[in-house]
Amino acid sequence: DAVVRAFGDVSAHEVHAWSRPQQIAFWINAYNAFTLRAIVDHYPIEGSRFSLHPRNSIRQIDGVWTSLAWKAAGQTVTLDDIEHRILRPTFREPLVHFAVNCASVSCPPLAPEPYRAITLEAQLHAAARRFLASPLGLTLRGTRLSVSSIFKWYGDDFVERYGNVVAGAGAPVDRAVLGVVATFGPADARAVAETGRARIGFLSYDWSLNDLPR
Repeated sequence: DAVVRAFGDVSAHEVHAWSRPQQIAFWINAYNAFTLRAIVDHYPIEGSRFSLHPRNSIRQIDGVWTSLAWKAAGQTVTLDDIEHRILRPTFREPLVHFAVNCASVSCPPLAPEPYRAITLEAQLHAAARRFLASPLGLTLRGTRLSVSSIFKWYGDDFVERYGNVVAGAGAPVDRAVLGVVATFGPADARAVAETGRARIGFLSYDWSLNDLPR
């Protein structure tokens, strides 16, 4: 409760005066704290047989991304506002996709500490490596790299920075995926990605709540 209130105690003027890393860290932390608060407020999540599958999913919380409102930096925001109106278009930092957490099994894992400006780059790199080392983020079979559906939904965000890391032809998003894997993936996947000839596929996304079994 105190952490959630603290985001609302910061004014817009204060946030705008901060450095880019400070602002990115603030909004990542806000997103994750608000998501945790939403889960706690609605837990246990057990949808009806008429609801979306899976029944124990953040998607069972009506309007969790679009209408559930929070106070942060002198304004009222939703989770979608933070991700799609502030973080993505303002800062154009694709690695935030490995840092914001949607409380689902297939999400990149929630970091065990808050993001901080002074360590932001290292923390984002670690988040990318941690996710791509997991079978929920990346699997390799022969020359086929199957990656999280996050790359299918937001692949364009990675093109500018990672689209030219690996030489070769192909669609811009595919080349960006190879660039990310070549930069942050495990050694075997990195070697395949660096050839520029890997085939790209997307893993199915498990929206089940990432909680402990009861």
